[in-house]
Amino acid sequence: MTAIGLRPATSADSEYCFQLHKAAMGTYITAIWGWDEQIQRDFHTRVFTPDRWQIITADGSEVGMLHVEHRPTEIYLARIELHPDHQGRGIGSQLISSLLHQARQQDRDLTMDVLIVNQRAQALYRRLGLHEVTRHGENDIKIRMSTKRPQPDPIHRS
Repeated sequence: MTAIGLRPATSADSEYCFQLHKAAMGTYITAIWGWDEQIQRDFHTRVFTPDRWQIITADGSEVGMLHVEHRPTEIYLARIELHPDHQGRGIGSQLISSLLHQARQQDRDLTMDVLIVNQRAQALYRRLGLHEVTRHGENDIKIRMSTKRPQPDPIHRS
């Protein structure tokens, strides 16, 4: 059994998080927008917030990052990225299951966005009990998934 841990990110983790993002998400970003190293570095500089991010460890090694926002009615999983060498080992499932448990205990929903091209992540989230709520972003490139069931369209009610 892998010992999974979380530690606060620090400013020294910036390059690690950028390289992790490139390894974990580069294929998906390339499929939608194309990978431009400078644009991605500029984006990383804008969004890297070490006081909100956590580094995921497995058996003492750094394997990914996590960013969770605790909102009034939901727990929003803003970002979870695992290095491809550590995907498929149950690490993401265990972390998300823990967030699902926390959300149930606090009577909140767990919500996240996933890129439409990331079929593997969508399948994981569905297996863990999340549902597609809506699609959004330019050309509907993101899927909002949540434990909250989508509301029926009032126009189509019988």
